[in-house]
Amino acid sequence: MTKYLVSAAGALVLIAGIGTSFAEEVIVLKPEQQTVVREYIHKQKLASVSLLGVELNVGTALPDTVELHAIDVPDVRYKYTVVGDHAVLVDPDTRKVVQIIE
Repeated sequence: MTKYLVSAAGALVLIAGIGTSFAEEVIVLKPEQQTVVREYIHKQKLASVSLLGVELNVGTALPDTVELHAIDVPDVRYKYTVVGDHAVLVDPDTRKVVQIIE
């Protein structure tokens, strides 16, 4: 019985840890920032980068060969690039995708 309780407690800790790590990855731009960033990126007409074998998701780390571009919007520290047909916001410190712009 104790063995099962320890296993169950371990599973709960693991699940709680996963929930916390996902919560840390959530990026919330203010609604007005979302609009300004989206419009800024679409006006730039940046050429798309093709990344063979890389699945594009939030949290995907982009290779160093992908050039990241500054966003000229106040209070936005992220950079962007276009992968495939998707503009993505990227944390310049970790090179991880933080948001895919629709």
